[in-house]
Amino acid sequence: MPSSLLWAVDVYGRVYSLSTAGQQWEHCRDAHLEFKRVTAVQQCCWSIACDHNIYLYVHASEVPIRYQEETYENQRWNPVDGFSDRLLPSDRWQWSDITGLKHQPLGDFQLPSENWEWEADWYIDENFGGEPTEKGGWTYAIDFPATYTKDKKWNSCVRRRRWIRYRRYKAQDTWVKIPSEQTESLPDPFNDITCGGWEITEEPRGCLALWAVSLQGKVWFRCDINHHNPEGSVWEEVPVPGEVVQISCGPGDLVWAVLWEGHLLVREGVGRDCLKGSSWVTVESPSPGVGVVHVAVGVNVVWAVTKDHKVWFRRGVNSHNPCGSGWIGMVGEMVMINVGLSDQVWAIGFEDRAVYFRQGVTASELSGKAWKVVSVPRDSERSHSSASASSLQSAGCFFGGEVRLQSQASMLSDADAETERAGGEVVPTPEIGDAPKPRIPKVTSDKLEDRASPAQVLSPSQSGGVDPQWSNVDLEEAQTHLTSGPGGDAAETSSLSSVATYNLALEEPYGLDEPPKWAWVSGGGCLVECHTQLNWFNSSTSTALNSSMQAMSLSITPAQTAAWRKQIFEQLSERSKREMENFMHYEQAIEQSVWVKKGTMQWWRDWKPHKWVDVQFALEQFSGVEGNKDGILFIYYTFNDEKKYLHMFINEVTILVPVLNDSKHTFAIYTAERTKQRWPMRLAAATELEMHDWLALLSVSCCDSRGIQGPPSKQAIWSVTCKGDIFVSEPTKELEASPYPTPCAQISLGVVWGIGYDHTAWVHTGGYGGGFFQGLASSTDNIYTQTDVKSVYIYENQRWNPVTGYTNRGLPTDRYMWSNASGLKECTKNNTKPPSPNWTWVSDWTIDYAVPGGTDREGWQYAADFPASYHGNKTLKDFVRRRRWARKCKLTTTGPWQEVPPIPLSDITILPLRAKGSVSAQNPAGDCWYHIPSPTGQKLKQVSVGRTSVYTVDENGNLWYRHGVTPSYPQGSSWEHISNNVRKVSVGPLDQVWVIADKVQGSHSLSCGTVCRRLGVLPMEPKGHSWDYGIGGGWDHITVRGNAMEAPRIVMPSLTDNQTATRPLQTSNQPEMNGNPVGC
Repeated sequence: MPSSLLWAVDVYGRVYSLSTAGQQWEHCRDAHLEFKRVTAVQQCCWSIACDHNIYLYVHASEVPIRYQEETYENQRWNPVDGFSDRLLPSDRWQWSDITGLKHQPLGDFQLPSENWEWEADWYIDENFGGEPTEKGGWTYAIDFPATYTKDKKWNSCVRRRRWIRYRRYKAQDTWVKIPSEQTESLPDPFNDITCGGWEITEEPRGCLALWAVSLQGKVWFRCDINHHNPEGSVWEEVPVPGEVVQISCGPGDLVWAVLWEGHLLVREGVGRDCLKGSSWVTVESPSPGVGVVHVAVGVNVVWAVTKDHKVWFRRGVNSHNPCGSGWIGMVGEMVMINVGLSDQVWAIGFEDRAVYFRQGVTASELSGKAWKVVSVPRDSERSHSSASASSLQSAGCFFGGEVRLQSQASMLSDADAETERAGGEVVPTPEIGDAPKPRIPKVTSDKLEDRASPAQVLSPSQSGGVDPQWSNVDLEEAQTHLTSGPGGDAAETSSLSSVATYNLALEEPYGLDEPPKWAWVSGGGCLVECHTQLNWFNSSTSTALNSSMQAMSLSITPAQTAAWRKQIFEQLSERSKREMENFMHYEQAIEQSVWVKKGTMQWWRDWKPHKWVDVQFALEQFSGVEGNKDGILFIYYTFNDEKKYLHMFINEVTILVPVLNDSKHTFAIYTAERTKQRWPMRLAAATELEMHDWLALLSVSCCDSRGIQGPPSKQAIWSVTCKGDIFVSEPTKELEASPYPTPCAQISLGVVWGIGYDHTAWVHTGGYGGGFFQGLASSTDNIYTQTDVKSVYIYENQRWNPVTGYTNRGLPTDRYMWSNASGLKECTKNNTKPPSPNWTWVSDWTIDYAVPGGTDREGWQYAADFPASYHGNKTLKDFVRRRRWARKCKLTTTGPWQEVPPIPLSDITILPLRAKGSVSAQNPAGDCWYHIPSPTGQKLKQVSVGRTSVYTVDENGNLWYRHGVTPSYPQGSSWEHISNNVRKVSVGPLDQVWVIADKVQGSHSLSCGTVCRRLGVLPMEPKGHSWDYGIGGGWDHITVRGNAMEAPRIVMPSLTDNQTATRPLQTSNQPEMNGNPVGC
C-alpha cells in the first residue's frame, strides 16, 4: 500500500507531515508563514495562514495537471467572398464556444493565476470524431447550429474549426497562495476550513468540496475544484441560521457545523447535482448546558468535543440519515478531533497537546477501542542525543513533580517536601502518573498571541544574575505563580521555572527532548487500514526517558524511596477513588447493547405516482439498563437526488402481514396511525426466504418490546388471512404471529381448533413457534409436523366464431385465454406455480368437474359473454365458454398444532356448556331442533352466537341480527339487517361483534377482507350503532370466542371493550333490506 501523509500544525504555526511509512515529523520548510488550520486530502492540502490568506499544497504526480482551453472559429459562405468571417446579424460570434452563445476570441484567454503556465501556442485541431479532416480542420453544416461533417457539400453554408491550447499547473510540492483577486469579494478573513466530498461524484475527476467559515460566522463554499482546476474558481456564500465557528466535511455527503452557542448544524440535500446542499438541520449538543466547540465527520461517523473537553460519538449516522440517532460519551479529554480516511480518528490531547490516534476503528466498530499517542520525533530531533542535558526535566516528568533549577538545590529531602517557602508557596510533592503541565501559548482563531507582562521582565538582580529572554507567557497563568510579597531569590526562581517559556527567536523553539505541542491535525489524506502496521508508537524517546530514569535513581536515598513509596500508595488510592467517582454517572456498558441488521428491499412509495423504489432497510435494536428492549425501523431512499429516510418505532407496530402478491415477496407493516390512513408500509424482499427471515425477526422484536413471551393467552383474538397465515392479538393489542395457515375457533378456556385446506381438523397444543420461527422464539415441546393439501385452479377460456366454432382466439377486449377466475391475470399450466416455495406439486393438471353451476361432459361452462353467469348446458346465445383445471400441492411444516382425525370438517365453533336449555351436561344431545326462518329471500351460510346475541351472514354478504333472544325464548323473534359486504362474523362471550368486511373504502381504493369491530354494543343496545375498522385487507376469518377479560362462568361476565378501532362503517337499520355498502 503506498504511503500517505498525516498533517499537523504546532502551537507556533509550523506545519509538519508524518508519512505512514516514516517515523518522524517532517517540517514543511517552504512554508515561511505561520499557519492556523490545515485540511488535507490525498492529492492536496489546504490551509489558513496567520495573514488570513488561503494557501494550497498540491502533491506532485507522474501525470501533470493540464487543462485544455478551446474556442471555435465560425464562418459563413456568401456568393462574393465564399467562406468568410462576415456573418449574419442573427449568427453566432466569429469566435465562440461550442454553443455559440459565448464570445471567446483568442486574446481573451488568461491564466487563472500565476501558478499556471502555457505549454504552447494555439493550434488547430485537425481531428473530427476520431478521424482526420482536410487541412485547416474545417467542419461543414447547413446552418448554425446543425450536424457538422468533415466533408464539404453543395449545401454547406457554414463551417467552423476548433482551436486548442493547453495550460499546465506548475505549483506542486510547495505552498502557494490563492490569488487575492479571487477572494476580494470576501467581507472578512477566514477562521476555519475543511475539505472533502471526493466520494460524491466521479465527474469531473478529482472533484472536491471546500467549505470555510469567516470571522463573522458566515459559511462559504469554493466552487469548481477538480483535477483540472485544483484552486477552484470563486467563493459562494451559503446562508446559515446562526453564527458558525467551525465546520467539517467528510469524504461523502456529510457536512456538520458548530454554532457559536454550542449547537450543531447538519447540511441536508448534499448530492451529485448539488455539492452545497439545500438546507440546514439543527442538532442539540450532547451535553445539556455544555456546548460543542469542535466537530469532525467521516463517511459514517461524527465525533464532537464539548467545552469541557469531553469527546462524543454520534451513532446511527450515514448518508441517508446524516443527523444520526444519539450521542455516546467516550473516554479522554481533547481540544480538537479529526476524522480521516476509512473513518480513522485523530485528536489532540487537552493536557499534553499530543497527537492521538484512535485504535480499533473498523467498519463494524466505528467508535474504536482506545486512544494511543503518536510518539515520534521531529526531523530536527534526529541530530540530538537521546540522553541530553534535559534528563533531569525528563525524570521530573516521570515522577510528576516540578523540577527546579540546579542552582537552587540538588535534591528534595523529606523535610523539604513538606516545608512551605518564605513566599507562601508550597513545593508540590511528586505524584506518579500525572505529567507536568507546561504553559502552552494560546492559539486563538486569528493568530498566535504573545501575552506578556512588564512585571515578567526581570532584572539581573531579580533573576539571580541570569539574562532574561523574551517569553511567550500566558499572563493569567504567570500571575498565579508570581507573589507580590517578599519572597527571596529562591521563591522567584522557583516561580519562573514553573512557567514553560517558548523562545520565538530561536530556530528550534522546543527543548532538546521536549515533545512538540500541537494545535491542529488533519488526517483526510492519511490512509490507515485496520490491518496497517504503523511505526509511530515505538520511538527513540522511550530510550531517552529510560536513561534519564537511571541517572536519577543513582541520586535517590533509601529514606526518600520509602517516603515516596508511601506517598505513591496514598496518591494511587486517592486517584482510584476520584476516578471511580467521575465515572459513577456512566451507564453500565454490559447492561446495554445495540444491534443493527441491514438489508436491501423495495418500498411501495407513499405518494403519487406510486411505484416500487429500491431502498435500504435497517432494524436497530437496543436494550436499556433495566433489560427492556426496543427498536427502530429505518428506510433510506432517494427522492429528486436527495437522500431521505423514514423511521418507525418497533413499539408502535401493530401487525406484520405477508401480502398475497404473485410478482413480489411482499409484506406490510401497520401502525395505529397508518391503520387510520389505511396505508401501511409495504416492502418487498428479493426472495421468500428473506421475507420470512425479516418477518420472524421483526415479529420477535415486536414481542420483545411489549414483553410478550410464550404461547398466546386464553383471551387472545385469532384471525386468518386469505393467504392462510394465522395472527393472534392479545386483549392489550399486542401481537405475535403463528406460522401455520388454518381457520380456527376458540373459547376463553384456551381451547383452539382449526381446519386446514384439506378439511383436516387441528387443535392448538399450547406451544409457540415452529415454521420459520425456529431458532428465534420457539418452544421445545408441543411442536409437531403438519401437512396440508390444497388445489390451485386456472381457467381455460374460449370464444365462438362462425368459421371454426369455439377457439382460443378471442376478441382484443377479451380476457386471457388461460387466466385466473377473474380473467385479469394470465395463468397458464407452465407459468402457474405453487403458492410459495414451501408448497410442492403432488399431482398433474386435471379438469375439475365440481364447479358451481355444473359442467358438460368435457368440463365446460357456457355463458353469453365474459364475465357472466355460467351454466353447464350450451344454448344458442352462448358465445363463450370456460372450464376449470385443478392441480394439488402439498405443504409440510412444523407448528404448535396436532391433528384431530378422522372426519373432514368445513367449519367449526366451540361453545361452553350452559346449565339452562335443552342442551346440557346431563343432556348433551338436547331434545329437539327449532327451525328458525331465514331472512326473506336469503340463504344463510354462517352463524355466530354470543352471550345474548345471534348474528348470521347470508350468501350475498348481508349481516343480520336476531331480535328477542332470551334464555327462555332462545329462538328469538325477528331478523334485522345490520350491514352488507360482510364475509365472516364472530361474536365473543361478552357479545363483542367482529367481522371481515369487503369493499371498505380506504385512502386510495376499495379493500376486500378488512377486520372491523362493532361499536356501541351495550346490554341495552346489543346490536351497536357503528363500525370501526382495523387492519385490512386480505383477511378471511376471525374468531373472538375467547376474548373475555374475566374467566368464563355459568353466567357470562358483563360487556367490556377490549380493543379500539378508529373509523365507522356505514350501516343500515332497516329490517330484512339491503343497506349501503360498508364504507369508511
